[in-house]
Amino acid sequence: MTCNIYLTTESGFKMPALGLGTWRAPDEEIEKALNEALNAGYRHIDCAPVYMNEPVIGKVLKEWLDSGKVTRDELFITTKLPPHGNRASTVEKYLKRSLEALQLDYVDLYLIHVPFAVPEVDGPFLTDNDGNLLLDTETSHVKTWKVMEEMVNKGLTKYIGISNFNQNQIQRVIDNCTIKPVNLQIEMHLYLQQTELLKFCHENDITITAYSPLGSSGIEKLYQGTNVEKTVPKLMENPAVVKIAKEHGKTPAQVLLRFLLQNRVAPIPKSTDPGRLRQNLDVFDFALTDKEMEVLRKEDRNIRVCDFGFFPGITKHPEFPFKL
Repeated sequence: MTCNIYLTTESGFKMPALGLGTWRAPDEEIEKALNEALNAGYRHIDCAPVYMNEPVIGKVLKEWLDSGKVTRDELFITTKLPPHGNRASTVEKYLKRSLEALQLDYVDLYLIHVPFAVPEVDGPFLTDNDGNLLLDTETSHVKTWKVMEEMVNKGLTKYIGISNFNQNQIQRVIDNCTIKPVNLQIEMHLYLQQTELLKFCHENDITITAYSPLGSSGIEKLYQGTNVEKTVPKLMENPAVVKIAKEHGKTPAQVLLRFLLQNRVAPIPKSTDPGRLRQNLDVFDFALTDKEMEVLRKEDRNIRVCDFGFFPGITKHPEFPFKL
């Protein structure tokens, strides 16, 4: 069952409405999961250098492309400019690194991963004696975006966008761009619906991709060794979700994904389990009623799982995007 439902913009951007997240998946797991996902019908794959698995993703993609089981036009590949490359002078360098790792001539979508920057380094991010991240506070979204536009003109990416930016930061890019961002990737799920940001993006012809659409149990591991305790809410145990799932003969996860899809959002759930991979894709044969959508909208609790608290000291960056 190939995902043949798309999010589009007036500029011609066309993205499969459901994709595969690859965050924090070790090489062996992601190799198996990506093969399972492609067999199941996934064609939208979300990547990033900081996930540290682009080479194995590239290996699998090359095998599928060389075998003729998929064509490049059938795939939609996203990757991102990492925090340590978030400056105008290194945009092209890091995009070309990703292309080499992914064994591709171009990506479909290149995102600025976060609005803040840290010093360039090969290896773990640099910290001070107190364990706080060293910051590059000279971040200029406008200057960086100009080079992002050049990447489109050079054919290294078809489209460009942003990730984890707030509304003011997005507006700044829009006000100073030649090529508009076509996509914003953010945390979005039942307990963090971000309705104002969603409305803003739709009004500006920007699609939204939702990471952690089912919550993210793996994020708790990132907080180990920090002074921050993070408890991830169990979205799939929400009584309203469980009730609606039973009424449709679907799983709670499928209801959570369908809720986002009906809000014109593209979820990218991450799973390495073959059964769940197929279940997550099996969300196009039912629809939530208006009443069910309203019930779920009332479950919004403004609970952010990924607030970057696993980066000690990051809140001091002038472009830190969230109000804590």
